[in-house]
Amino acid sequence: MPDIIYQAQPPLEFIPPALNPLFLNVFQLVLPSWIRWKTAISQIEADNVEIMVDLYRQFQEGKIRFLIAFRHPKVDDPLCLTYLLSHILPRVAQHKGVSLQHPLHAHFIYDRGIPLWAGSHIGWIGSRLGGTSIQRGKADWMGLRSARDLFANGRFPMAAAPEGATNGHSEIVNPLEPGIVQLGFWCAEDLHKTGRDEQVFIVPVGIQYNYVEAPWNAIAHLLSELEATSGLPVKAVATGDPTPLNLYPRLLSLAEHLLSLMEQVYTRFYHQKLPQVQNPEGQEKDLNEVLALRLRALLNVVLQVAEEYFDLQPKGNLNDRCRRVEQAGWNYIFREEFKDVKALPPLERALGDHIAMEANLRMWHMRLVESFVAVTGTYIRENPTAERFAETTLLIWDTVTRIQSGNPFHRPTLGKQRVQLTVGEPLSVSELYPNYKANRQGAKQAVADLTKNLQHAMEGLIVKG
Repeated sequence: MPDIIYQAQPPLEFIPPALNPLFLNVFQLVLPSWIRWKTAISQIEADNVEIMVDLYRQFQEGKIRFLIAFRHPKVDDPLCLTYLLSHILPRVAQHKGVSLQHPLHAHFIYDRGIPLWAGSHIGWIGSRLGGTSIQRGKADWMGLRSARDLFANGRFPMAAAPEGATNGHSEIVNPLEPGIVQLGFWCAEDLHKTGRDEQVFIVPVGIQYNYVEAPWNAIAHLLSELEATSGLPVKAVATGDPTPLNLYPRLLSLAEHLLSLMEQVYTRFYHQKLPQVQNPEGQEKDLNEVLALRLRALLNVVLQVAEEYFDLQPKGNLNDRCRRVEQAGWNYIFREEFKDVKALPPLERALGDHIAMEANLRMWHMRLVESFVAVTGTYIRENPTAERFAETTLLIWDTVTRIQSGNPFHRPTLGKQRVQLTVGEPLSVSELYPNYKANRQGAKQAVADLTKNLQHAMEGLIVKG
């Protein structure tokens, strides 16, 4: 959250869905113009849309319920998915001679924290479009009940991003959170209890961004800005236009400098101990591997700084740990006893404000980690495309911007992009439901198996550049 929270506040309220058909129609009508005006997207295309056509036909005939599980590399993803449903899907249905009831839309689940950094109006818009909010880092029973009810009884199918947050990479899928699959089994359970025979599916949808023209000059310019900000000599390209060959050493040098600087800060001022990166006997690591190992070690201690403050144990992967830190911070800021702030004594309010301010500062460490959860160290080397260069450079820009207390959501635009959406084969929840309802261990295994299948399906939708 770029907006620093200096004051303790009342608890975060659940934002219920309040679908407004008129608002939805207007939103879908202006969406193409909005995308052209507010984003770098110039073109949106989709493959396998006939799968989605058939799913909507069966949904509207009362035969199935389904959830669209979409990739989440960027904040523009929901706009692209909405464009698919409201503009591409009707055209393909008409071409196939399939009659679908309009509007074509999906209820959706969104993080309750989004309106905190994007503005309260986003919560209002999300609600009127049939979305339901949820707090990711805790058992948000009100949010879960709402999502569960929409899945089983909503006017439209559901949509959600099982990665939970953006990762900045079109070609890397974060480990999926099991909550989306769990919702699928709850839906099957609710249908079974009420004697309904609809089948339940989860449909993976891939989203990838490619530049219309490779923005090498823009990447080089952004690298120069980051070098200057970081105190490095701004390196000019020797001859000709920028290329992967002459930009890669600059990117590695910048990454190594930023990594060294952050290691010094966390060892000196936060008293953290970083392990020495050593080569196994008889083996040599290249600079990429060394940087990747150092980065993972640094991310671990950065999260520990926040976890120690909130008295949290470092359990699970980095994503899991980030979510727990985020929720712990919110618990310090949005407090039950501050429901009526005016009734509190001034001294108690002042103490609460100090606690909120410090909690927000501790959450800042977690935000740094979020930017680099998906970084591998070999992403560019494996395939040095303009897209991978741009994504990695922008992640570094995110970190530098956060350190300078800027807004990382106001990213620089490196060039016009085209978006490719790919609809995958539906995964049946109903087929695994007998295993799920057998016993507790069966339920746990069914959720794990389907989450794994969904992970593989979403990774299979990636088109390598």
